[in-house]
Amino acid sequence: MRYWRQSPKSWEKPGQGPVTEADLAVNALLRDLLLAARPAYGWLSEEDADTPERLEAARLFVLDPIDGTRAFIAGEDTFAVSLAVVEQGVPVAGVVHLPALERTYTAVPGQGANKNGMPIRASAQAGIAGATLLTTGPNMAAEHWPGGVPDLKRSFRPSLAYRLCLVAEGRHDGMLTLRDAWEWDIAAGALIAAEAGATVTDRLGQPLRFNIAHPQAAGVIAAAPGLHAALLSRLGHG
Repeated sequence: MRYWRQSPKSWEKPGQGPVTEADLAVNALLRDLLLAARPAYGWLSEEDADTPERLEAARLFVLDPIDGTRAFIAGEDTFAVSLAVVEQGVPVAGVVHLPALERTYTAVPGQGANKNGMPIRASAQAGIAGATLLTTGPNMAAEHWPGGVPDLKRSFRPSLAYRLCLVAEGRHDGMLTLRDAWEWDIAAGALIAAEAGATVTDRLGQPLRFNIAHPQAAGVIAAAPGLHAALLSRLGHG
């Protein structure tokens, strides 16, 4: 927050978008703190070079120091810190923190999801009619929808992690990205959404797996179970 709306230094990472001095500061602080406490854990962060050693770790931290860096640079308040612990390919703890909004979403398997310590639940939306979906305009292009483009209300937030959390608390019925998604953007939010009762898969309807050699998922769909099934059917994977 020392950097927010203070014109932080920023530059472009080739093919990956912008990064700021704040991203690196958050990354360094959490890496030092977490690995000092859990030295046997592996480490996967957007702002560190990936190494194959993490693939052998029983558990690892998966971090995006600032998810929504463009929003952060623009002085918007919907950027997030996304942090998960992954064990055997599955998130076993997830935290998504939005410092400018003072919102913290958390989950561990089997114990539900919380926002600022209070339980949250995903929507019970049964199908497409009247649904709200967090996604980008290009994802709604007809070429992606052999079963017909769904007629629903579309919204957007820059942070993928935050979009997953908005589904978890039922403020939106679902979120969808058809582009491949980096693990650090989605590991924590996927657990939070699932623990809140949403169905969470890749764009093909397959379970998400983490700590894979190339740390990207084949898109993400997180939605109320009935809406998820309907979206998957329209995409031709139902």
